[in-house]
Amino acid sequence: MSDAPTNILYHFAMSPFSRKVRLCLAEKKIEVQLQEERYWEKGADFMRRNPAGKVPVLKLGNRIMTESGPICEYLEEVYPAPALLPQNAEARFEARRLVSWFDDKFYHEVTSKLLGERVFRKVMGTGYPDSANVKEGARAIKFHLDYMSWLLEGRRWLAGNEMTMADFAAAAHLSCLDYISDVDWNRSETVKDWYAKIKSRPAFRSLLADQLPGFPPPGHYADLDF
Repeated sequence: MSDAPTNILYHFAMSPFSRKVRLCLAEKKIEVQLQEERYWEKGADFMRRNPAGKVPVLKLGNRIMTESGPICEYLEEVYPAPALLPQNAEARFEARRLVSWFDDKFYHEVTSKLLGERVFRKVMGTGYPDSANVKEGARAIKFHLDYMSWLLEGRRWLAGNEMTMADFAAAAHLSCLDYISDVDWNRSETVKDWYAKIKSRPAFRSLLADQLPGFPPPGHYADLDF
């Protein structure tokens, strides 16, 4: 019987930041228990783990880690295979730039407007969706899908010819939005093909099995061929 401490990821199923870490963990075959956390309730135990009151929080051995970006970078350093950042400094910069793009610009312009209004308001009990925010998010996602299409015209993956953390960051956000049918996959065959390719990876399986009570996913959500 092993006395090794259990690895636990405190997460929320529809948190793109949690999903990004889940993808990195699964790709690197690091076993963790998933513990869903209603982080907005600010439970005492959770706030002790992360006074910022955000998910994900990763308990890896005896270490508690917070913030999805530093967690993924830590995993890359300590578990370098398979690599999710390129060896070349310029290529590594591009991957990190795109992680920042999705976790900052895309999140504030799209995810927070669509997922935030359509799902989190109901789950957290903070009122009805703000239609102006929903419309703004619906407009903004078109720009981001077009940008992704432009990137993928000359690359196999978002940051270059190898899959990187940038692809996981983008897929984490888009998978949450796909769960609520807010991605127009007909806008770009290039982006649709990229997403089909990444969601077919074994690392994606647990995300496709997610269920949020009161929000049934569309039929195509878990369909690897759309």
